[in-house]
Amino acid sequence: MRRPQTLGGTIYLMVLAASLVGLGIVAAGAWRTGVGWIGTGLLVAAMARLVLPEEAAGMLRVRRKWSDVLMLTVAGVALLVLSVVVPNQNG
Repeated sequence: MRRPQTLGGTIYLMVLAASLVGLGIVAAGAWRTGVGWIGTGLLVAAMARLVLPEEAAGMLRVRRKWSDVLMLTVAGVALLVLSVVVPNQNG
């Protein structure tokens, strides 16, 4: 198995792992916690993309830096807000 060649690639794999953990938690029934895991992972990816230089961004680099950071931040914040504001459903 090949290891990532950049720090960004390693962070990408950690974000992927956090997302899979979050999906597992959602499947187990605690959707707020699972969505929180996924949102937090996306925010970590946004922060890493913001601070890492282009050559170290690895698999986090998809588009221009500002575009990647903006999309990851919006998605992460949206998921965290969703996990907080959706009311509990009885039944």
